[in-house]
Order: sequence, then structure tokens, then C-alpha cells
Amino acid sequence: MTLPHPTVVLVPAAMPGVLPAAAWPVLRAADAVYAAADLPEATAGALDVKPAPAPAELVRQRAVTLVAASAEEPGAAALIAAGATVVGTPAPGLVRAVEVMDRLRAPGGCPWDAVQTHESLRQYLVEETYELLDSIEDGDRAAMREELGDVLLQVLFHARVAAEHPADPFGIEEVAEVLVDKLVGRHPHVFAGAEVVHSAEHQQSRWEELKQNEKRRESLVDGVAFGQPAAALAGKLGQRTGRAEVPFDLLPAGADEGAKLFRLAAAARRAGIDPEGELRAVAKEFARRVRSAEQAARADGRDQATLDADGWRRYWPR
Repeated sequence: MTLPHPTVVLVPAAMPGVLPAAAWPVLRAADAVYAAADLPEATAGALDVKPAPAPAELVRQRAVTLVAASAEEPGAAALIAAGATVVGTPAPGLVRAVEVMDRLRAPGGCPWDAVQTHESLRQYLVEETYELLDSIEDGDRAAMREELGDVLLQVLFHARVAAEHPADPFGIEEVAEVLVDKLVGRHPHVFAGAEVVHSAEHQQSRWEELKQNEKRRESLVDGVAFGQPAAALAGKLGQRTGRAEVPFDLLPAGADEGAKLFRLAAAARRAGIDPEGELRAVAKEFARRVRSAEQAARADGRDQATLDADGWRRYWPR
């Protein structure tokens, strides 16, 4: 079979080793197959194809196939302009996200993105995480979808910055590989059939045991994120020490408010209650009531800034 027209096979830049399924019959039927200048050398070698001639020579050949990473590559662009058939597979969303992040960070991309560091991005990671938490608590599916994307952006951004480190570079592929290894290693009952897990609680306990063994931690409080909000931190410490059967009477026992709050949060987490989430829920409900009282006052012709204690009680929602 001789192809009536030249063909351009596009390989996703982030997945250079993956060819569209429709490309294989095209490659077999072509009189000549060439590698575009932007095709990774490893891909060209695996396909056993030679470098493409100049664009002007390419367009003179009829049954030719050019494998390229981008439709903008000069040879690919010349063939497409001459009526070549384009064979490609739309890159998955995650692959496209990586490509966009690379473009933003690369020379000629976005000046703001180009100067960011792990340190400068920390505030956005925290902000986006809390915005996602708000969308989950509000049950807003559209906002949740958007905020998950913003959190994903932080992961992609940090991985892209990490790939530029002069001494210890790693990118999103290495991040994903470490994650896969961790998930498989901490679920032996799923991937190795080595044991039986009877409940979610049993699995959570095994996860912590496996993590302790992996990390070779010397203390049961090693690995606790001390930068998290105080109620969550106290709850986490309460949970960890509870599993190790540290008695409750050894928790901070002072009469000061900090010790009291710590014991409340630790006790809640030991009882299976998320103190941070419960406190946030109460705080958000309180804020809702404040707004409701202010609106009621305004509707009554009052300026909420002038309300005294009796005024607040008058307009407070029942």
C-alpha cells in the first residue's frame, strides 16, 4: 500500500516513548519514515528512523511519514501546510499540565513563573490547600474541581523547580514513582496478598507501622508536621501517643489555657474526632451568625458598627 499523501505523526513531548495506535499502520506503509529535529534521540533510535531532510525536500516526497514532537517543528509545519495527514493522540490532561508548566518555566515563558523558588511558593501551597478545604466543607463540587487543580499546580510547580536543582535534580516522574512505590509498599494486602486487613482502622494502624519501619524513626513523634495548625498538631500528637498507649495523665496538665486546649484536642483525636475540623465548623457557624446579626441590624436601619452588647443580643439569630 502506498500512502496518497505525506503524514505527520505527533508524539506527545511529555511522553516521547508513546506513539498513537493509529501511527503503526502508517509507519509500515510509508515509503520513507523520518525523525523531525525535535524528536528525542531515544525515540528516533527505537523507531530506527533517520533524520529528516530539509522541509523543502520533505514536501517533494509523496509517501513520506515524519515523526515529530510538535506540529510547529519546521518540517512538520511544511508538510501540514502542504496537506499532510496528521496522526496524533490528544495528550492526557496531566501530561498537558506538565507541558504547560514546562513552557511557563522555560526561557521565553512567564517572567513571574521563572523566578519562583520553593520558598516563594510556600504561601500559595498553604493558601490553595485551605481553599480546597473550604470547598469540601461547603460541598461545592465546581469549586472543589477548581481548587484540586490549584493544589495540583503547586505539585507540578515544585517538581519543575526541583528539576532545575544543580546537585540533586528530580522532576514529576520521580515524584510519581516514589508515590507509587509508597502506595504499593504500604498496601501489601492489596498488591502482595501477604496479609489480610479486616477494617479501615486496621489498615490505618498497619500504615503507621509500615511507615515507622520504612523511615527507621527513633521516636513516635518523628514525622509529625509541626508546621500544621495548633489544634491539628495537638490532635495528631494525641493520636500518635494514644496508639503507643501513652497514658492520658502524662499529657500537659497545667492550668493555663494552652494546656487545656491541648488536652481537649488530643482527647478528641483519640476518640476519633478531628479537632481541627470540628473547631473550623464551629468557627464558620459563628461567623455566619455574626453576618446574620449584622444584616438584621442593617435591615432595621442600624449601623452594625454602633451595636453594643444588648444590640448584638437583639439581632442575634435564634
